[in-house]
Amino acid sequence: MTTPRRYPGFLVLVLGLLCSGLAQAQAAYPSKPIRMIVPLAAGSAVDNAARIVAQKMGQNMGQAIVIENQPGAAGLIGAGNVAKAAPDGYTLGGFNDSIMTMLPHLQVKMPWDILRDFEAVSLVATVEWGLVVGADAPQRSAAELLASARKAPGQINYGSGGNGSPQHIAMALFASQAGVSMTHVPYKGATQAAMGVAGNEVHAAFQGIATVNSLVRADKVRLIGVTTPRRMPQFADVPTVSESGLPGFEFNSWFALMAPAGTPKAIVQTLHSEISRALADPEVREKLIAQGLTPRGTSPDELAGDMRAQLARYGALIKQAGITAE
Repeated sequence: MTTPRRYPGFLVLVLGLLCSGLAQAQAAYPSKPIRMIVPLAAGSAVDNAARIVAQKMGQNMGQAIVIENQPGAAGLIGAGNVAKAAPDGYTLGGFNDSIMTMLPHLQVKMPWDILRDFEAVSLVATVEWGLVVGADAPQRSAAELLASARKAPGQINYGSGGNGSPQHIAMALFASQAGVSMTHVPYKGATQAAMGVAGNEVHAAFQGIATVNSLVRADKVRLIGVTTPRRMPQFADVPTVSESGLPGFEFNSWFALMAPAGTPKAIVQTLHSEISRALADPEVREKLIAQGLTPRGTSPDELAGDMRAQLARYGALIKQAGITAE
């Protein structure tokens, strides 16, 4: 009588070893440097925040997180490169909410879908915003800037990081709600727009405070209002826009970490845990707060919910104000 072959047991053993090896490989993440694409100019608020947080995350994880700036087309190109990347946790996106929740309402045809083509990782920090004018400008409050705009309709111009950028959206909403006409001057990025104010090429701009912090400290531009609900402790003598010109006006933006759709949930959770760990570091928090950022560290599910809500909110506001990408 022939002895039955025992291949099934052997196969079970091989499959078990393979599964064990895969589990070990996943547990070893990251095993090489991680690339974070920031579709914004170097020196922008999100870029500054990304460098602070990524450095600490890299130290904690034992692998460098390399920031790669890919500005242009209001973030479409850089975000698209993240969407097309392998979903293995080694290409991430450091986005602002303009890319995520404003741009989709300003493009006739989007090359990617923020909800379909990306995995939410975490809302890392909110970027607090301010209204700036040139250091020698006569305006010292939001009310005075609005008064100038009413006196000379269309003669007050403002800079932004490009059509559809958050600087564009913020000022367009400000002008619309105040009932004034101002002229938009798009630059290639937020940093260039800030330098445009410092160089008196444009009269004013809304900017993430992290972008203009060094210019404010160096007296290159004057911060005449913040868009937070209450005054910021770092700028206690600067009134809110709401109290000094346009009641109820508030604005901020996000630094959110995203991954390509299909990135394993275990990797997404690892990244979220490492963000939380980095944000718990007192030095990291101090650096972010000093630059005008508020650490958050929300979960992937929370960020996904925030995105849906923000998409609806900005869709309505952009339509009401008649804002276009042109």
